[in-house]
Amino acid sequence: MDEHKVFMRCAWRLMPFILLLYFINYVDRVNIGFAALTMRADLGLTADQFGWAAGMLFWSYALFQVPGNIIMEKIGTRAWIFTILLVWGVISASTAFVQNATQLYIVRLLLGAAEAGFFPGMLLYLTYWFPQAYLGRFVGVFMSGIPLAFIIGAPVSSLILQMDGIWGLEGWQWLFLLEGLPAAILAFAVPAMLPNGPHEAKWLTSDEKKMITSRLVREDQGEKGSIWTAFLDVRVIVLGLTLACIQCGLYGTQLWLPQIVQSLGFSNVLNGFVTAIPFIFGAIAMSVWGHKSDVAKERIWHIVFPCLFAAAGLVIASLTGNYIFVLLGLSFALIGLLSVDGPLFALPRTFLSGAAAAAGIGLLNTFGSLGRGAGPPIVGFFVERSGAYSQGMVALAVFMVMAAVI
Repeated sequence: MDEHKVFMRCAWRLMPFILLLYFINYVDRVNIGFAALTMRADLGLTADQFGWAAGMLFWSYALFQVPGNIIMEKIGTRAWIFTILLVWGVISASTAFVQNATQLYIVRLLLGAAEAGFFPGMLLYLTYWFPQAYLGRFVGVFMSGIPLAFIIGAPVSSLILQMDGIWGLEGWQWLFLLEGLPAAILAFAVPAMLPNGPHEAKWLTSDEKKMITSRLVREDQGEKGSIWTAFLDVRVIVLGLTLACIQCGLYGTQLWLPQIVQSLGFSNVLNGFVTAIPFIFGAIAMSVWGHKSDVAKERIWHIVFPCLFAAAGLVIASLTGNYIFVLLGLSFALIGLLSVDGPLFALPRTFLSGAAAAAGIGLLNTFGSLGRGAGPPIVGFFVERSGAYSQGMVALAVFMVMAAVI
């Protein structure tokens, strides 16, 4: 039996739908950055208030990472992901009806709690299907939903903003409605598209199911144990601190990016198309770097170099107001920030398995969420006090250097 063909068939069956779900998930997280182009004025939000609102989602998101994966291990992927999609879609769409900063904070906290189980759950789900030789590249494919959310979502968001006045709603309200409801609709496709594991896949023969199980068991040298095995493992903590710094840089950059582009003189219509440019390069780098890490069978330096590359890009973006250099620097930054994901998220499964792996991946992403929550307010702090974005970019560059050092 050709193992490669079997694993590639699993990938073609699973990855397009998983990628679509993460695309929708990421759009719902970051569309506040585009809504802010007009929403800030309508709601009277300061730079500080927007920064806190953008990052606040990840406070509640952080709390439910580990519990989410533990629940998924107990009730199965289908039931858990169906529930998550349905709830987060409704909450995301309801953001259209907030009227002040306090209401926006509350909805963002609820959205974070609803979305929390999806990302770590999908990372865990991929380990049910693919051994290490494939994991880095398919984690990279899964996480290419991040750049796609901007490559496709940014121009679409800019066009939706032009719907001001239709049925008495502002453009930013239409943005949350039209980009939030697809998650709730896609929930009903989950039972048909995501088997709980290879043993439930009707499109695999019994021999193929046995081969996948045998390969995963044979490769599994991780430490089995309870969730406390992961909580007490210093490697998980170190990776978590690294991820927190990286995500601080990523979310501080991408959630403010539409407003940075606006400050360079681009109209709201052009904004989405210009914003998409750095993510096109990031998407390519993400795929290439994840595959390179798999082939080289090396993870650590495949994390360090992108972090330093991102730091350099952020510094370049801070040095001048010339839009060409700013966009070039931000492109470098996003290439580094995105390409690091495949190698980093493939690491925990090399030393943890079972319940410990579920908890470890959840705990790792909990640390990441702390960085995601910190990045936007850090930039907002500097924008509020200086009126420019350069100091915020330098601050994010410092976090990227810290990630490389850790």
